[in-house]
Amino acid sequence: MRAGIAFGSNLGDRLANLKAGRAEIVSLPGVELPTVVSGVYETEPVDCAPDTRKFLNAVIEIGYAGAGEELLRELRNIEKTHGRPAAHERNAPRTLDLDLLYFGGVQISQPDLQLPHPRMLDRRFVLEPLVEIRPDLILPGESATVAELLRRLPDATPLVKFAAEW
Repeated sequence: MRAGIAFGSNLGDRLANLKAGRAEIVSLPGVELPTVVSGVYETEPVDCAPDTRKFLNAVIEIGYAGAGEELLRELRNIEKTHGRPAAHERNAPRTLDLDLLYFGGVQISQPDLQLPHPRMLDRRFVLEPLVEIRPDLILPGESATVAELLRRLPDATPLVKFAAEW
């Protein structure tokens, strides 16, 4: 199953945090290569406290031979090893944030897991890196590609690419 994962970091060495998280994900049991990786974008904080540092954001797509719930559990464990507590304030600063965006054509609505991710379609910092790697992707429950959904966002200001490769 192909799975999309969004990365975010705004504490410490942000790029190193993203790289470490990606290395841990690709070494998980059940992860099948190839991995598709967007560039890294520097973005303004959204719905965060004043004076919050800018984020670095990226998206990767992996193959995964397991269940979506299993993958989400692994992502939470990786966040925890990078200092993010399981119970945390929404939009609080973080060393590493990993969001499971989609898991093949699966739609799930559970308290701990909603797929596709319920807020991704409103977030340029998710859609723009996703469009870089999968512009023709149509998410479950949608009729438009992610590239079309990105063009529909009200703010048309493109993000600033921080690094093409990481």
